[in-house]
Amino acid sequence: MTVALSPQYRASALAALAGAELDVLVVGGGVVGSGAALDAVTRGLSTGLVEARDLASGTSSRSSKLLHGGLRYLEMLDFGLVREALHERDLSLSRLAPHLARPVKFLYPLKHRAWERAYTATGITLYDTLALGGGMPRHRHLTRTGALRVCPALRKDALVGALQYYDAQVDDARHTMFLARTAAAYGAHVASRTEVVGFLREGERVTGVRVKDLEFDRTFEVRAQQVINATGVWTDDTQALVGERGQFHVRASKGIHLVVPRDRIQSSTGLILRTEKSVLFVIPWGRHWIVGTTDTDWSLDKAHPAASSTDIDYLLEHVNSVLSTPLSRTDVQGVYAGLRPLLSGESEATSQLSREHMVGSPVPGLVVVAGGKYTTYRVMAKDAVDACVHGLGRSVPPSCTDRVPLLGADGYPALWNQRRVLASRSGLHVARVEHLLGRYGSLVHEVLGLIEADKSLGQALTGADDYLRAEVVYAAGHEGARHLEDVLTRRTRISIETFDRGTECAQETADLMAGVLGWTAEQTAREVENYRVRVEAERGSQEQPDDETADATRLGAPDVVPVSD
Repeated sequence: MTVALSPQYRASALAALAGAELDVLVVGGGVVGSGAALDAVTRGLSTGLVEARDLASGTSSRSSKLLHGGLRYLEMLDFGLVREALHERDLSLSRLAPHLARPVKFLYPLKHRAWERAYTATGITLYDTLALGGGMPRHRHLTRTGALRVCPALRKDALVGALQYYDAQVDDARHTMFLARTAAAYGAHVASRTEVVGFLREGERVTGVRVKDLEFDRTFEVRAQQVINATGVWTDDTQALVGERGQFHVRASKGIHLVVPRDRIQSSTGLILRTEKSVLFVIPWGRHWIVGTTDTDWSLDKAHPAASSTDIDYLLEHVNSVLSTPLSRTDVQGVYAGLRPLLSGESEATSQLSREHMVGSPVPGLVVVAGGKYTTYRVMAKDAVDACVHGLGRSVPPSCTDRVPLLGADGYPALWNQRRVLASRSGLHVARVEHLLGRYGSLVHEVLGLIEADKSLGQALTGADDYLRAEVVYAAGHEGARHLEDVLTRRTRISIETFDRGTECAQETADLMAGVLGWTAEQTAREVENYRVRVEAERGSQEQPDDETADATRLGAPDVVPVSD
């Protein structure tokens, strides 16, 4: 049972949304909104999901790409959040998304003898204990010699020993897309580039929304018994359309990440370092490392948060404090910035704001979910739908998403074992098949089918040879990609994994998409030019000294599909 998020599917989804009244309409196509759509539809509720931009285009494609309990929350004595997050981490690894999530080991260098090892080991032992039964290896102690053996890049004077522990990672944008696509497979109506421009009311009650199809510039109404506002950092903006004050407010915290080639840091393990404000991760990412993150207040443009030169220098300074061969600006292949939706509190420091989530119903017919962290998306989604069920006033089955694997999960372990057979049949190298399995799971047959029908699709993209031409065609025909930036920044990670940030393969990618989406030569040229201008604006913003000038520079590139907010 699969559903392709094709142009034809989108047209039918929009027709269905404009038709009969839904039980639940979810506003927001990030991880929580997509998770809520999956939760609702698998309880037997008629469900819709609308997203103003692309699936996962906000925070859900710009995280640290970790599924983790959050070691630092133990210091805040937030044991409940850590236990919950570790349970969700292990659920994704073992059952829900084994094709997308994978274990990753981290080294925690120790700078002080005796007391620091004892203190840190106590925390990591508790971390392992809270995750008991999850199947992850337990932490181990390393001497300085042992630590330098697994991470030769460390300066000898930067540590006296280390601890090694395990967490997990996931390609956040692909994972979110798979959530939405799985919801569609169960019958939810999913439509991206569809902006909510108003709410429908019957007296006090919210009865639906007015949406604008941004692709074809038309507006229509979607009626629903319950509407879920799952718009992350846009929560307050969406709430303002209702004309009612929310029960809680969301504050945006900016986190930036650097992407550097794998050969710049000699290590077989990730790193976690303590900074004066938070923690810094060096995360293995295919042929790259992701270095992040910052944690600073952000009150400027929410759609395109900009990384300033100061942000980049901050990360380089902190990671270089432990590296024997320092990183320079020329080593940085990609940069991305994301906004965490934190529940506002009394603390001025965003690093101290809660990563807990809240669900409220400010007016009948409307449920708002906000806060939380990527790893606990499923719990947030469940809680939001539980609140909808309460408002529906009828018997509805409980959540079952802890037992609903995402598309691509079923059969994945067997296919992984058969990867050499798949390579032989397809004519691809086994390393290429492994890469595809880690992106599509058991849906890899659909991608390989495209190559079987057109051998040229088995070739790598020029200038981005980690990705095949078939993956572009598949993204446009099956994964809901509507525009060039959708493919280069979210269905693939070419925009942060190549030094040219995707400009070299932009024309080739657009030409492949054009064949699926029916673009004219003029539309194709416009997509390529829009992407080129976007990359120039991002590069320019990263040379600016502060948030204000970086934001102004980034906004010099217009959206390929303008959104009214």
